[in-house]
Amino acid sequence: MPFGDNSAMKQKLEFVRLASAAGANVSALCRRFGIGRTLAHKLIARYRAQGDAGLLERSRQPHLSPRRSAPEVEAAALWVRAAHPAWGGRKIARVLAREGIGTPSPSTVTGILRRNGIELGLQGGGAQPFIRFEHEAPNDLWQMDFKGHVALRTGRLHPLTVLDDHSRFSIVLSACSDQTTQTVQTRLIEAFRRYGLPWRIATDNGPPWGDGGRNNFTLLTVWLIEASVAVSHSRPCHPQTLGKDERFHRTLKAEALQGPPFADLAKAQHAFDQWRHVYNAQRPHDALDGAVPLDRYRASQRQYREIVEPFEYAKDDLIRRVQQHGFVSILGRKMRLCKAFAGKSVAFRPTATDGLFDAWFRHQKIETIDLNAMAR
Repeated sequence: MPFGDNSAMKQKLEFVRLASAAGANVSALCRRFGIGRTLAHKLIARYRAQGDAGLLERSRQPHLSPRRSAPEVEAAALWVRAAHPAWGGRKIARVLAREGIGTPSPSTVTGILRRNGIELGLQGGGAQPFIRFEHEAPNDLWQMDFKGHVALRTGRLHPLTVLDDHSRFSIVLSACSDQTTQTVQTRLIEAFRRYGLPWRIATDNGPPWGDGGRNNFTLLTVWLIEASVAVSHSRPCHPQTLGKDERFHRTLKAEALQGPPFADLAKAQHAFDQWRHVYNAQRPHDALDGAVPLDRYRASQRQYREIVEPFEYAKDDLIRRVQQHGFVSILGRKMRLCKAFAGKSVAFRPTATDGLFDAWFRHQKIETIDLNAMAR
């Protein structure tokens, strides 16, 4: 979508930040954001020269004066806290430093808040940062899940979240009416067109991306594999496998879902869009040493293809077409794979152990088959 609606400033900022990254493909980003290259390079030049102010159609006064004094620092800290009630001393101190409003320590900011009758409890502050493994580069892994069921004034809201593992950048935050395959696929296509393809997406084991079966594939995960995205599932009863998205859900609940129920899905999506921009571009992240996710995220160079491309298996693979309900025959043995592969060609690849084969669908291993344990 070109920069034409009331979220134009947010879209411009996201575009120039992604386009200014080392190795960014500006032409591809222009196509994804729906703008011309002339406008793109003008925005990039203005941003490099003037920062955020260069993206506005007219100049603006800074929200807070760099000619600061102790009372002005205190007023600034209170203003940030009022705008973001779930933020604690660390985040507010980093925002003030980033905006040139002095360099108060987190403990100083915490003292300011408490002197003004603001206690830091469940709404932010005081928690120690977690130490977690992260993937080396953006788009190595996206984590995806639904944030439970949220009540609307009428009906139910299902927030779909997709988070980049390396940068914590919120790829998708969508107010959905259901949790169906079609709904998720539609949101992912929009994300793929804008940000490109990740190498892998991790999910839990529930529908629509898991069926709880032996190899746990669904029509959605088969579609992802055909789009050249690998799929992995968390271990049962181990939600920490998707720890970053789980933590994102806690932040979403504390900062965007604390008020009265949204009137409808459109109102919820508007609120999500506003908060997603704050999360990606303004909110300091402790796990990123005070940076924001947009500082670390880079759009993927892998382009989404609207049509499934052909795939060639290795010449020594035994290729079989999966029949209805997932049945397939190999060397006189009949077995059942996941029915989501019905109508697809899979490969059986011999291992070093006689009678043991790995079953593959394109680039994704499905499972290991032991023909010795099967009757002819």
